[in-house]
Amino acid sequence: MDGTLPKMRARLAKPRLLILDDWGSAPITPMGRQAIFEIMEDRYPTASVLIASQLPTSAWHEPWASPTVADAKLDRILHNCHLLELKGESMRRRGSTNQIRK
Repeated sequence: MDGTLPKMRARLAKPRLLILDDWGSAPITPMGRQAIFEIMEDRYPTASVLIASQLPTSAWHEPWASPTVADAKLDRILHNCHLLELKGESMRRRGSTNQIRK
């Protein structure tokens, strides 16, 4: 091990706000799941995390290996959170010059 992961975790623990965009849009490897959990643990309760996702929170369990592990890890992530669910058309689609017709 070259120390890259501990260095990255130390860097990600410092900012007051960490933004995770497109949460759940790609599979998470076992190492990635562990790294995400450890980063969240490092930041709790001194720093904020903003998670943006196209998926509803009820679907956030899917990338994790097992429902039990998902419950434990997501409980820590979602504990004490402010949840904003947006509805409506995508801002990107609305501003696009290539309109999608239905």
